[in-house]
Amino acid sequence: MAYFNDADDVYKYIGGVFRKAGEHPESGPKLAASGVVMQVYYTDPDTSLTIRMTEPAVEVIEGGDDKDADVKLWMSADTADKYWRGEYNLAVGLAKGKVKAKGPVSKILKLVPVTKPLFPMYREIIAEKDGATA
Repeated sequence: MAYFNDADDVYKYIGGVFRKAGEHPESGPKLAASGVVMQVYYTDPDTSLTIRMTEPAVEVIEGGDDKDADVKLWMSADTADKYWRGEYNLAVGLAKGKVKAKGPVSKILKLVPVTKPLFPMYREIIAEKDGATA
């Protein structure tokens, strides 16, 4: 069974970490300065997020499809959850085909180190759901 119940869970927790990323004193400015627009399509549950990492801030758009996104990623929501917990290597996932990508993947891989300081923030956000499912 999938960890997330529905699209609203994905928006709240995965979208939530991207929203909070913009507020992070170290990661927020670096993400916004990257100029990357990323579209992520999730399965289990089927949903999507557009993350616009452009000055002056990080913007998260729930659902939809940004045909002009720089990079598009496809993965299960459970894979995204593991990544944000610090338990999943995105580069290995791409190499093994568990995460599919279209566009210059190097742009996303350059941002991976910038997201590591956000892992504790995600674990804090998701603790509420972890407690509810325990």
